[in-house]
Parts: sequence; C-alpha cells; structure tokens
Amino acid sequence: MKKIVLAYSGGLDTSIILKWLQKNFKAEVIAYTADIGQKINRKKIIQNAKKLGVKKIIIENLKNTFVKEYIFPMLRAHAMYEGKYLLGTSIARPLIGKRQIAVAKKFKAFAVSHGSTGKGNDQIRFELAYSFFGKKIKIISPWRIWKLQSRTDLIKYAKDNKIPIPKDKKGSPPFSVDDNIFHTSTEGKILENPRNKAPEHIFQRTVSLERAPSKPTIVKIGFKNGDPISINNKQLNPEKLLEKLNLIGGKNGVGRVDLVENRFLGIKSRGVYETPGGEILYFAHRAMESVTLDKETMHQKERIMPIYSELVYNGYWFSKKRLKLQKIVDKKRNLVTGQVVLKIFKGNVIILSRITNNKAYSMKKVSFEENKTFKKRKVENFIRFHSKQLNKS
Repeated sequence: MKKIVLAYSGGLDTSIILKWLQKNFKAEVIAYTADIGQKINRKKIIQNAKKLGVKKIIIENLKNTFVKEYIFPMLRAHAMYEGKYLLGTSIARPLIGKRQIAVAKKFKAFAVSHGSTGKGNDQIRFELAYSFFGKKIKIISPWRIWKLQSRTDLIKYAKDNKIPIPKDKKGSPPFSVDDNIFHTSTEGKILENPRNKAPEHIFQRTVSLERAPSKPTIVKIGFKNGDPISINNKQLNPEKLLEKLNLIGGKNGVGRVDLVENRFLGIKSRGVYETPGGEILYFAHRAMESVTLDKETMHQKERIMPIYSELVYNGYWFSKKRLKLQKIVDKKRNLVTGQVVLKIFKGNVIILSRITNNKAYSMKKVSFEENKTFKKRKVENFIRFHSKQLNKS
C-alpha cells in the first residue's frame, strides 16, 4: 500500500487531513509528531491516530536538537524579523520538515503532507525543507487542493467521517496557536483587526506587567564560544537552560510582542508572540559580544542581520545564502566567552555586569585617568582626514 507521512498534532484539523488523505489517495498514513517543546499529549495523539486506523505513529523528541542546532545559531546572529519578531515559528519548520523526509525515506513513503493553510508562511517553510531533502518525494498540501473552504465545512466533514469534535471547536473559529520550547504565537479572531487590544487571556507563558513581581530577579548567564552554557554558575544542557529562562522571563512579564508583520506571500497579518527566554538570551548575548568582539566584526554582523532574519522567516534555513551568512556570524564566536549578569524586572532585561578574560575591552584606553595610550596628534590627523570625506560623494 502507498504511504504518506503526515505532520500530525493529534488535533481536529490534522485528524481531518489524515482521514482525507486516506480516502483520496488510498494510502496508509504514517502520523509523525516532532516534540520541540510544545504542549503535547502523547496519549491523545496515539489514541486519536489509532481511531483513524493509523498503524504507525511516531513521536520524536527533538527539543535539545532544536535548541542547540537551530535556536542557538539564530541567536548568535541576533536574528529579529522587522525589528520585533524573534522567529519562533519560522525556525521550527525546517527541522520538522527535515525529519519528516527522513521518516518518509525510512518507510519508503511516496509523499509527505502538512496542515498549513494556503495563506500562511508555514506551507512555504515546510515545503522548502521537503524539497531540499526529498526531491523525489511528492508534497501534498490539502488546504490548497481540497474543496473544504470554511470551519463549517471542516466540522461537517468530521461528523460525516466520525472524527470526534472537541466542544471548543464546534463554535467560532479558534485562535491559531503555535508553540514550542522557544515561543508561543497567537493569531486570528479578535486579533485580526489591529484596532483591537490583545485580551489578557490569550497569553500562555507570560504574566502582565501589573502582575509581575515588584522584586527583581538577578540572573547570571555563562557563555562559551558564543552559546549560553550556564545559569547562576550551574551548567545546563541547551533544552534545560532555555526552559529555566522561559520560567524566569515568563513570571516577570518578559518577551511579549504585538506585531503587524509582512508575510512572505505579501499579506499583512497581526500576531502576538511570547518569547521570554529568547528575549533574555538576545540581550545577554549582545552584552557578551560588546566586551569580546571588535568593532568591525560587530558592525558586519549588524549589517547582515536583516538579510539573515528574512531568510529564516521565508523558510531559507537550508539555503547556501543562509549558511554563508552563518559563517560570517560565527567567524569569531570562540572569543565570545564569559558571564553576563542581568536584572529581570517587570518586562525589562537590564544589563548589570559583563565579565570576561577577553582583552577586547581595554581599561587603559577607555579610562579618563590614563591619557598616555592616545596620542593627541594622531587624533587630530584622524579628524582632519574624515573632515575631507564630507564633500565626497
């Protein structure tokens, strides 16, 4: 029997897609779930898939791989799309797509499928990864080819095919929520109109500033070769380190972003993001680089950051261009070693201290008490040279 590997969450939408694939392609569907730190109910996933006649159900723990090989390289680049978005959903799709193709090859499946809608970015991110790793494997995107057009159509299809419908799915369309160990995003419903304030109940991992503690939390993050390795002198693996920072940031109201963004397809959309641990690491890494890297290296990274961020947003994680930029980002990462002390307080990440054995920062050169290092004549020549540049095109 032909086989299809479906990116399966166990929820209503992917259950409908699973049944639709079975009926329309007369194929065995392999349910594949990548555990990248989202809220996951293994029992529910297995039960729902079995009810639909699935024989092969794969739930793969990718949390540590996701943080170490995808999130950390992106944080080293200080990637931020349109000045706000830390790319939490964008960075997850390439990994899932890569592993889906690996499963498809293992079980000799002729196709892979996903549940992304026809208007969003995720369909592109998934399918670029599929194309990169499985050029001969067919891609099935149900939302672009089936005749189901509305929530009502989906509910009717579920009833006709005896797919259980949770009570919260029977009424109006739900918020579109994506979460993983790095972030939670919420879109749809009241958020679609940018005039509307985001209601407090949609936030899942951060408290409001009003409810955040009145006492700050002090955190020391240790870095080695550009990556965080410890919190308060305790070494942690990438997954545990990010989880701990998520808790610290979340309880202090860090990491909320309300953004109207430009999708790759050209549609403007409004999303609310929560990235508490990611925001802490973003500020901490920049602080660590400020005392360990030279000006030219830092400024070169700043120039390529918007390009790098857009490549990740658009699904080009595996592209030669992104890999080339990553080499620039990581050129002197071995120098980025030391500790940063932060104060986390009511949505703010405040730098208190930077500690390193690196010699990039010179106390002698910067001190107001020491003037022997700088020769005045050289400074005058420097200014004279640049004065002449003002009239050049």
